[in-house]
Amino acid sequence: MKRIAIAGGIGAGKTVVTDRLASLGWTVIDADLIAHEITEPGRPAWRALREAFGDAVLNADATLDRAFVADVVFHDASALGRLNHITHGEIGAEIVRRLDEVTARAAFVALPLFRPEHRAIFNLDAVWAVQVEPATAVARLCASRGFSEADARARLSNQMSNEERSAIVDRVLWNEGSIEDLYHQLDVLLHENGLGRG
Repeated sequence: MKRIAIAGGIGAGKTVVTDRLASLGWTVIDADLIAHEITEPGRPAWRALREAFGDAVLNADATLDRAFVADVVFHDASALGRLNHITHGEIGAEIVRRLDEVTARAAFVALPLFRPEHRAIFNLDAVWAVQVEPATAVARLCASRGFSEADARARLSNQMSNEERSAIVDRVLWNEGSIEDLYHQLDVLLHENGLGRG
């Protein structure tokens, strides 16, 4: 089975790609969705976050106030480090568990914060990145998610640059054009890897 990671910064269009892959029948394991699951009330990561940041990180119903946490960590490197320390190990273990259950010819892992060591951790065969120019990402975040321009730029500044990401991935899908163009690039990569429909 081929294991392929889909990387990319915020606002690049990873979800467009992974949604397309899922629609073609492929298994997609999303690190962000797993991060939501492991921080549900009562879970170990939820308790650790509450201990690290206090009750201010919780909504009235005890769920994690993700907007508040994001605002804190994307403006404070030490807070981001604490968040990552609490969540990354558990997220990684769950991704490995789910990959080991896949019996299809390939599985795709959405890894927004891809790092070189993930190749060995997840036994990846390839890493594809979805990328856009920073100005495009800012415009999309403001238009689709209601971010202020300052907040969007703060999020981007806490992630690696396109140049840094390009240097550690195998292929880049540029998402500056139409959705059809992005789909075409994806189809080419699937064909090159001998992967028709899932």
